Amino acid sequence: MIGQDPIAAFRVEAGELLEQIEQGLLDLGHRLDDRDLVDAVFRGLHTLKGSGAMFGFDALANFTHHCETAFDRVRKGLAPATQELVAVILSAQDHMRALVDGDGKGLEATGDAILARLQAAIDGAAGTPVAAVAEAPAQGWRLFFRLPPEAMANGSNPLMLLDELRELGECKIVARTDAIPPLTDLVPVECHIGWDVELRGDISRDDIDDVFIFVMDDMELKIEALAPEPAVETVSLPVAANDAPPPAEANPASGRPAAKAGESVRVPAERLDELMDRVGELVIVQSRLSQLAHGSAVGSEMALRSISEEIERLASELRDTMMVLRMVPVATLFGRFRRLVHDLARDTGKTIDLVTEGEATEVDKTVMERLADPMVHLIRNSCDHGLETPEERIAAGKPASGQVRLSAHQQGGEVVITIRDDGRGIDRERVRAKAEAQGLIQPGQVLADQELLQMIFHPGFSTAAAVTNLSGRGVGMDVVKRTIESLRGAIDIKSAPGEGSTVTLRIPLTLAIIDGLLVRVGEGRYVIPLAAVEECIELSLEDDLRSRGRSFITLRERLVPFLRLREMFETGTRPDPHQKIVVIATGAERVGLVVDQIIGSHQTVIKSMSALHRDVTTFAGATILGDGGVALILDVVQLVTLGQHQEERLRAAG
Repeated sequence: MIGQDPIAAFRVEAGELLEQIEQGLLDLGHRLDDRDLVDAVFRGLHTLKGSGAMFGFDALANFTHHCETAFDRVRKGLAPATQELVAVILSAQDHMRALVDGDGKGLEATGDAILARLQAAIDGAAGTPVAAVAEAPAQGWRLFFRLPPEAMANGSNPLMLLDELRELGECKIVARTDAIPPLTDLVPVECHIGWDVELRGDISRDDIDDVFIFVMDDMELKIEALAPEPAVETVSLPVAANDAPPPAEANPASGRPAAKAGESVRVPAERLDELMDRVGELVIVQSRLSQLAHGSAVGSEMALRSISEEIERLASELRDTMMVLRMVPVATLFGRFRRLVHDLARDTGKTIDLVTEGEATEVDKTVMERLADPMVHLIRNSCDHGLETPEERIAAGKPASGQVRLSAHQQGGEVVITIRDDGRGIDRERVRAKAEAQGLIQPGQVLADQELLQMIFHPGFSTAAAVTNLSGRGVGMDVVKRTIESLRGAIDIKSAPGEGSTVTLRIPLTLAIIDGLLVRVGEGRYVIPLAAVEECIELSLEDDLRSRGRSFITLRERLVPFLRLREMFETGTRPDPHQKIVVIATGAERVGLVVDQIIGSHQTVIKSMSALHRDVTTFAGATILGDGGVALILDVVQLVTLGQHQEERLRAAG
């Protein structure tokens, strides 16, 4: 990107490398003998070291070099991959992230402590030097390389690579021209030459790899040593001054900040091409409109109408294209929690399996970033409170390993994300006792099951028997609820004793533009999100009079509660004689909204409410209509909740 700060670009790329290293390490923890995973982690460390040195992150490059050296021993079969090694490199990866974000000052002691643990993991005893391979480079290396044809067009210069090889030592280079096409077929910007290179001197394999570090994935490269088989010599990794255990480190999964929303989004090229096509069409229509404005009036009405229809079509397509550009798969969100569950299993002494489903489901990037913290709280609660210890699970007839399952799927204009565990479930008696002790409910008060379970989302509410370093202080779950509601979403919870709990999050796909149904209530106009609308029916005078005591209507042999928006909004005007019911739904719950008039569909650009009105939970925002007027957007989740409470109160009353 033109004008982009190279340091900022490096930090973005380094963050992606660190994510790849972390995922590789987590996979390696389950398959310690997988050579491909070992190689992938090594390549990630090697690339991060080289990039850090290039951009002046010397502390990062030096620290990563030691991790790379230790992992290189595993790659060459000189040391086994172990769970302890994976755990240490995961801690090292967190330290690398801190070095990427800062300048490394004040982090030296932490780095030394991690290297001491790394040395112990590799060699089996703290303080014993780590054996590393010295490649006996006195004789040197023979290599052949060929870049892909498009290398020069992508910014790679083979002459610079050859110059770097010459700087390593005595160098003999022979060009291979056998792959050059005939002159009639030759494209001047394509590279078809290969090179045989013989290097002699005190040169390590890492020195050669560093030359090709940024083109290695796409090129053809063969390297063989001129020397006999490498001998083994002793090279010591830096060790902390004493053998004391490393200082306590923040839980990396919760301590490290989530990726900042809006920093960057990877967009497939075909989506950008589609956007460019729409912009091109818009330029053509604008040109037609300009000619019409400066031309004669003959036939101008029909031409103007045609242009108006074209602009309406293009605006709709541009909206859809831009919304797709912002969509990212939830796999990028779910992937973060593998490390969280790994560390929670270690901290709690439990065996926990994380299962994910529906990772291809897409959601707006901003929505996804704001979901990260609430899901961390929910997963921590599932692992700490929900799942039992292996001994407790075996005694209860369950597998020793507990399971946390994350799933996502799209339902209308919402993304539904569930966090399910197969643990002990929620103790309703303990929840009720705590709620009564805090004065949230009266002793013996009749509550629906969902109302009782929702008590855990009150601030300061916790049923934990003891405060741990993971949970029990009563903070977190109220933040979860507030965050989900700020996204115009809903949170439901179900639990069965001894079987586990399921938390369901229902989140809108996007926060920017929605299709809405414009309705009138009294003199006011309101927008109902179209994705939540199931059907519209007439409210006859008989049904209206019959339901004055209990606001229910029978719809296909099922009672559906309805809310009179006129009464909720206190319009003070007489009801329309031909009222309509708009049936809305979130999940399996349905509620009818009584309105005076259905005006029609409306493409709604959402504007947030002012600070003065943010506590009015009935509305999710506002929008500007074509005539300049303002219409409030109804929060269907809150309205459905109101309908549920109304139905439960009536059911409890008799």
